[in-house]
Amino acid sequence: MSSSRTVQRGRLRIIGGEWKRRQIRFSGGADLRPTPDSVRETLFNWLSPYLHQAKCLDLFAGSGALGLEAASRGAESVVLVEMHKHCCGQLKDNVALLGAKQVMIHCADALDWMTSCEQQFDIVFVDPPYDTDLVKRSLNRLIRYRLLRPEAQIYIECSAQEAPTISEEWAILRQKKAGQVCYGLYQHSANAVDNKKSPTLSDLL
Repeated sequence: MSSSRTVQRGRLRIIGGEWKRRQIRFSGGADLRPTPDSVRETLFNWLSPYLHQAKCLDLFAGSGALGLEAASRGAESVVLVEMHKHCCGQLKDNVALLGAKQVMIHCADALDWMTSCEQQFDIVFVDPPYDTDLVKRSLNRLIRYRLLRPEAQIYIECSAQEAPTISEEWAILRQKKAGQVCYGLYQHSANAVDNKKSPTLSDLL
């Protein structure tokens, strides 16, 4: 998740589901920032009706906090995509520790990986490093390469100071701000049942 040579290490806990309270380790660059517990708890309360047997994709997986939480709560399968070797090595250790057979790890650039992916997903987590255009590029590729199943939901997390403007073809389902973090659930208009246009996370500022 980071190109920095500085490697940080730490632990975080899984909040709910089969592995509730289990701790996982993470390691990565100085800009690795696992989603805070309070934000994860809110997010997975939103997603709770949809997680059972869902096919999930965690782009820019980093610590794996989002994807592993989804697996703990009943997702049928979870794909973690992370380009940095430090993170990938720790992700593999955590998956083995938990016995998470439904989790697959790809050590690859997320944007490149999407171009050859042949799967479709119900839930996608898009939480890239801040101060990049990776949110917009990821959304474009999810549509271009037809990676979304009907009614798929996309989670976006970004800096409150650099919230991207999301195209109006994406309907907002949920949206919130916590400190310097903006986050929300989106659905593409082609997949949405009841569109509610709210095109930018920066509306929260």
